[in-house]
Amino acid sequence: MKNTVSISGKPKRRWSNIFRAFGRAHRKASVQMESSAPLLQHLNELRVRIFKAFFALIITTGISFAFSQQLIEYLAGPIGGISRLVSIELTENIAIFMQVSLLGGFVLGMPVILYQIVAFILPGLKRSEQIWLLIMVPFAALLFVAGVVFTWFVMLPVAVPFLAGFLGITTQVRPENYFKFITNLMFWIGICFEMPMVLMFLAKLKFVSAKQLAQGWRYAIVIMAIVAAAVTPTVDPINMGLVMAPLAGLYVISIILAAIVNRG
Repeated sequence: MKNTVSISGKPKRRWSNIFRAFGRAHRKASVQMESSAPLLQHLNELRVRIFKAFFALIITTGISFAFSQQLIEYLAGPIGGISRLVSIELTENIAIFMQVSLLGGFVLGMPVILYQIVAFILPGLKRSEQIWLLIMVPFAALLFVAGVVFTWFVMLPVAVPFLAGFLGITTQVRPENYFKFITNLMFWIGICFEMPMVLMFLAKLKFVSAKQLAQGWRYAIVIMAIVAAAVTPTVDPINMGLVMAPLAGLYVISIILAAIVNRG
């Protein structure tokens, strides 16, 4: 069949050809949409998880605002009470109130945030990986809390009076400096308490073994001394010893966990 020629001499495009081209383009777009559907579903689930975590954070921050005064008074215990703090700026008190409220809201909302993260990651893992994740997340949270509790009940009652009364000079402590000091100390010692989990994870990946950890105890002591000097407020033997003693115990626990993982 001959193509129809227009007056200008060019062949006319038939409607059937146009419809066939449109059909091919539609089928190609459908295939592309089907291939990208799983990605869009994951992105949508991620958006929902982030929204839930953010909403939980708003609620817990609101709860923290209601009890911020009591929380500030409790945190001021190692220094001798809130009356020992001296503010030298007009907005310093309200800034501390806001910081403590946000910090308290974040701590209260952390379980929900961790749950949303785990719930998003878990379906994409193998059965064995899911078991390890469900073991390591609570274990890591427990170790961090243990570090914070150790700092509050053991470290701060020794470190704060020592620093405040050093050389017998009267120290006027600003709220901003004090709360920054104790929160940083609790955070970093909590991170140090994650050592068993980190070494167990490295043993699982075959980067280290229990035998290597046991043979390298001398190097571990040097590293623990450096870490203790970095996270403690002073480098005196008392404060460093208070940090190094639990780290040494955690190192022994790490060797035991690495041996269990290597056997598995």
